[in-house]
Amino acid sequence: MRPSRILALLDREFLASREGVHTPVMLWGPPGAGKSQLVAQAAARHRVPVIDVRLAQMEPTDLRGIPFRDGRNVVWSVPAMLPDATRHGERGILFLDEITSAPPTVTAAAYQLILDRRLGEYRVPEGWAIVAAGNRHGDRGLVYQMPSPLANRLTHFDLDPDLDDWIAWAHAQGIDSRLTAFLRFRPDLLFDFDAARASHAFPSPRSWEFAHRALQKFGSDPDLLADALKACVGAAAALACKTFIDHIGALPDVAAIAAGGEAGVPVSIDLQYAVAAALVRHVARLPPDERARAVEHVLRYARRFPQRELGVMLVVDLQGVVGAPLYEQAEFAHWAADVSGLLSYERQ
Repeated sequence: MRPSRILALLDREFLASREGVHTPVMLWGPPGAGKSQLVAQAAARHRVPVIDVRLAQMEPTDLRGIPFRDGRNVVWSVPAMLPDATRHGERGILFLDEITSAPPTVTAAAYQLILDRRLGEYRVPEGWAIVAAGNRHGDRGLVYQMPSPLANRLTHFDLDPDLDDWIAWAHAQGIDSRLTAFLRFRPDLLFDFDAARASHAFPSPRSWEFAHRALQKFGSDPDLLADALKACVGAAAALACKTFIDHIGALPDVAAIAAGGEAGVPVSIDLQYAVAAALVRHVARLPPDERARAVEHVLRYARRFPQRELGVMLVVDLQGVVGAPLYEQAEFAHWAADVSGLLSYERQ
């Protein structure tokens, strides 16, 4: 399931926690696919905290609490990390990460917390959603078989990396447009994980974010940049990415294009991908009152791409940044008329 769909499900499950119909969620996916990031995004949308509990690093008593004597009785202390309405707020997400890497004794302690929203005398506050996440068998990680009693206490969703969703996130986060252009050019390298290979570094949504940081740190030193990219995404993907970046120095002035200046469309296909991504990034950085005029000029430029598919890609990414106001542009109708045959064919 693509990340945007899972994010919509997490939104609804969070709201359902106050309606009494929330069901704990289990997110399955390979390493680096963005499971924990989706939980953080859902919490940010609702402006609530996330309590991230890494079960793989715990002992049963860390979750259950430590027993102590109270008069003639033995009671259990409540771990301070568990949600408390007074300390953490009345609403939030309890995130049980790495649940498939936790020893069976720890997951057994989580049974009651997940299904009954309690551990002994402790109760999860109303308004708190429960989400768990873990890797699958075959992902070359430390993974225990999830016991059937625990599995039956969760609803299960498989996360599959999706390029369009990652591109939309990347533009919102200010990820270097050279990377979004490269991944549009080589979509097969967004996620390339093979459990049979022994490489420590491999392309994933998370490691491409690391590559963005590498570009900011080592962009002025080509040799260091090559090594840094290799450390982030592996040798093959790093070589392809570095070669792509080295060949986009001749891009037209995207600021001039957005301002209505004259600029040609690059001849080579890789540079066309690059200029499309750079234009979207440029518009995303503009103040809202300057965007409408820039969008008009970018739409006009999109009509000039020799391969109309690239113009469609540019406009789709632009819509992810601008939203509905894109359709209000007079130039949008002209662009849509130009590509109507292509779009009609794609819907068949």
